[in-house]
Amino acid sequence: MIDLGRIAYAKAFDVQRQWHAQVLADEAPPTLLLLEHDPVITISRRDAAASHLIAGADTLAAMGVEVQPTDRGGDITYHGPGQLVVYPILPLQHFERNIRQYIRDLEKVIITTLGQYAIDSHRDAEAVGVWVDPVDGPSAKIAAIGVRVRRWVTMHGLALNVTTNLDHFDLIVPCGLHRPVTSMQQQLGDQCPPMQAVKDTMVAAFKEIFF
Repeated sequence: MIDLGRIAYAKAFDVQRQWHAQVLADEAPPTLLLLEHDPVITISRRDAAASHLIAGADTLAAMGVEVQPTDRGGDITYHGPGQLVVYPILPLQHFERNIRQYIRDLEKVIITTLGQYAIDSHRDAEAVGVWVDPVDGPSAKIAAIGVRVRRWVTMHGLALNVTTNLDHFDLIVPCGLHRPVTSMQQQLGDQCPPMQAVKDTMVAAFKEIFF
């Protein structure tokens, strides 16, 4: 487990590629990279993804939000301070996982983590990620998942909104879905745990489910 702290998206991507090469060559063990990104919108190669960017260049510049391409799966999303991002660099064949099972296990890690803080969350049969049901209205997304698997070693991963600035999600159509986004802070208020506590809880969940 390596905690990169707060880091720009492009720099973190370079770190991912370095670790991916080492794990692929069996020169490093399975590794979790934990971090928070500087404010950034990432857009996948999916045909419609770029059309889900709502804000113009002037608005993005004024808010200090970058836009970066990404080679992960999924659509468009926002990363920023207060959001726990975990990039597992795992050789799936050693964990006896296929890609579908791997994504389900990432969802399970998030659900297990949130359960430790009395947040009842769930999968959605029609959308990858983890969701929370409000008192009324549609379920809200609290965590996103987008992965890439190259030669059976994983890259990218998950993003859990802890104290994320949810207003920044208004700059996009998150994951191409017209559905609300939430955070642990929005769910728990003053009882929201600090980021380090959430990191520790999530690492424990990874150990339980993967190791």
